[in-house]
Amino acid sequence: MALARSLPDGPAEWWIFLGTFVLYVVARWFFAWQQARREGDRHPMRAALAEEDDPDALRAASVGGFRSYRQFFGFAVGTLAVVLVATLTEGRLRVALLWIVIPMLVIALSYLDFWQARKARSRTVWTATR
Repeated sequence: MALARSLPDGPAEWWIFLGTFVLYVVARWFFAWQQARREGDRHPMRAALAEEDDPDALRAASVGGFRSYRQFFGFAVGTLAVVLVATLTEGRLRVALLWIVIPMLVIALSYLDFWQARKARSRTVWTATR
């Protein structure tokens, strides 16, 4: 239990956590911007920044719920990958692998969240037009 910590000790660790969240948000905005461009929106950046999820999904996410089994397994596999890399490697190899694996996982999870939100929006639009 001596290694278990709840908060980072130094400013570098705080910057790493902040960078992870920024990477997630930027990747999510990029996917929304790319989708808006594909759909021919005149202002794709505005569409990307104005993207909103449905309130039910936000409520589920705010209490720790997952919107789909894909999200749950995405987080579980990502956690398992980070734990395996951290426990099975050491030294420079560990640092290099974590600098590669973690950003890839964050971007993959942001795409998964974007894809889920897009699917939910298309379902809402489809039912509203019926």
